[in-house]
Amino acid sequence: MIVVTGATGNVGRPLVQALAAAGEQVTATSRSITAPDVPEGVRYQQVDLTEPDTLAPVVEEAQALFLLTSADFHAGDGDRLAGVMVIVRRARVRRVVLLSSQGVGTGRHPSVLEDVVKQSGVDWTILRPGGFASNALWWAEMVRTQRMITAPFADVAIPIVDPTDIAQVAAVALREDGHSGQTYTLTGPTPITPRQQAAAIGEALREPVRFVEQNRAEAKTQMMQLMPEPVVERTLDALGTPKPEEQQVNPDIERVLGRPPRTFAEWAARNSAAFK
Repeated sequence: MIVVTGATGNVGRPLVQALAAAGEQVTATSRSITAPDVPEGVRYQQVDLTEPDTLAPVVEEAQALFLLTSADFHAGDGDRLAGVMVIVRRARVRRVVLLSSQGVGTGRHPSVLEDVVKQSGVDWTILRPGGFASNALWWAEMVRTQRMITAPFADVAIPIVDPTDIAQVAAVALREDGHSGQTYTLTGPTPITPRQQAAAIGEALREPVRFVEQNRAEAKTQMMQLMPEPVVERTLDALGTPKPEEQQVNPDIERVLGRPPRTFAEWAARNSAAFK
């Protein structure tokens, strides 16, 4: 049995779907998950990882665990995640796949959560995605009401990744041998700018979408409605002045899945209803 935490999110939801479609026995978990959140026949359970004891009965018969940590885990010395990994090890879960961030590899984020998993004694695989294509959903209301997108750093390109590709790599790592001890950096197939993303959304809608560039201060004010200031500052740094490795296309998705990663245009076409 495979347990998926964060099962209602941009990665967890398609991961549960992929595992169920492959015939795996899956338990989907999140803090507020309900029956409509999962495919028919998939077991689900409300779990709050900040209270590790809520995970214990779920992983009793699990062979593998997809681990998505909330913002609650990103401060401090990793003690909270260490408590989770004690539960996981006690249940004799064979392998853990941790969703981390490309920023750990480039030095923007600390490695403490990865270190806790690596030192747990459980077989591990680390996934380090770059920026998510689904972050474009932040623009959905503005596109629906004004056919306009505002964003900073209009012509700075990074190879953002489709969350469904992240999910499919996770599914392989959870189901198949040969990925223990591996760290995969997950990117899209080509760097793309915010201006080009707006154009791709317009093409998916078959209507023009106007792009208006924000300055950094304007973007910070808007983003702080959703994130704490330190996260906003790190995000703006990564978007505005990416390191060379953050602009490079990484081959790990193709190596694992045997096909190139999906483009942003494909993501936009698949999610066009959100912008209509």
